[in-house]
Amino acid sequence: MLNVIWAAFFVVAFVSALHAWLVLGNAQVWAQMVSSTFEMAKTGFDVSIGLTGVMCLWLGFMKLGERGGAVAMLARVFDPLMRKLFPGIPAGHAAGSSIVMNMAANMLGLDNAATPLGLKAMKELQTLNATPDTASNDQILFLVINTSAVTIIPVAIFTYRVQLGAADPTDVFLPLLIATYCSTLAGLLATAYMQGLRLLDPVVLAYLGGLTAFVGGIVAYFTQLDRATLEAQSSLVSNVVIFMLILSFVGLAAWRRVPVYETFVEGAKEGFEVAVSIIPYLVAMLVAIGVLRASGALDIALNAVRWVVVSLGADARWVDALPVGLMRPLSGSGSRGLVIETMKTFGADSFAGRLACVIQGSTETTFYILTVYFGSVGIRRWRHAVTCGLIADLAGFVAAVLVAYLFFG
Repeated sequence: MLNVIWAAFFVVAFVSALHAWLVLGNAQVWAQMVSSTFEMAKTGFDVSIGLTGVMCLWLGFMKLGERGGAVAMLARVFDPLMRKLFPGIPAGHAAGSSIVMNMAANMLGLDNAATPLGLKAMKELQTLNATPDTASNDQILFLVINTSAVTIIPVAIFTYRVQLGAADPTDVFLPLLIATYCSTLAGLLATAYMQGLRLLDPVVLAYLGGLTAFVGGIVAYFTQLDRATLEAQSSLVSNVVIFMLILSFVGLAAWRRVPVYETFVEGAKEGFEVAVSIIPYLVAMLVAIGVLRASGALDIALNAVRWVVVSLGADARWVDALPVGLMRPLSGSGSRGLVIETMKTFGADSFAGRLACVIQGSTETTFYILTVYFGSVGIRRWRHAVTCGLIADLAGFVAAVLVAYLFFG
């Protein structure tokens, strides 16, 4: 699918440029498109190289959290809930522990650990599947929660914002936490409805009620603040929470007698490899997006949506980040390129730039994850997995827009 999308960007750009040249008389559009390829290629390289230091920093801390037992601790906290949500998994089965560990790794932003654990969980769930070519209820629920999993530490988002000059790279932390929770809750409720899953169990109600009350309390508190106080307190809370998490990772690792310096360096090496490895993918997407914008095609599409929104009497600033929301379920590299291009075009601290970051961090690449996870065990019939996953994506997008207006005006 990504191959088709990437090629379509150039085809649409060509058609738009022909219209600009032959109908509007703008012969400069060709020079602008060619110039954009060089400019965006340089931007992709510069951003990737600039990410190196921050990626080394965060993946070093993440490695400390992993070795220090933060993942295992989160797994123990949410194990009672997972056992209620997946009634088809027998007590003590390996699928249960793999699911919980995968969720914990996702929450901490440990993608390198979450993916292998997720694939392992899917294979374990397949051993319980009576129809191997058709997704079971437990497999679907696992995938939907996985594609919309709450991320406590959105490392990649912070990294992009640092590189593109955000004054406070972590100011999207609370909005992102709220939006990703809404996405996860919507996905869970949609799947529970489709499967007739019992959510009125006391354990489930205690977890979901407690988490919802916590997120609702955050929203209620910040809603009653004036703009200046809201921005100041949001920034303060975000940075305090993040630093406390870092301190807890270091403290847990030290308490468990993990060699903290060597472990940090080991994780930092992975950060260097990740930063360098994304260069070709980022360059490819940024060039395609840059050509699309230079041709005028992207602006034409967004202006049409903006006109409809304004005609309805609504604020249309969110439209500038709409491409990220549309691309996010389809491609991680594509949406990442759009986030960076949006921040570069409008500014990292612009409304559109911040909203793009919140959208990117509130959901996952639904179709990619479904394809990889189901494909790994030979499942061909996905049943309602796509529908529930897209409901979670839509809820995450809507929540991202609403909290962006709440926090950023």
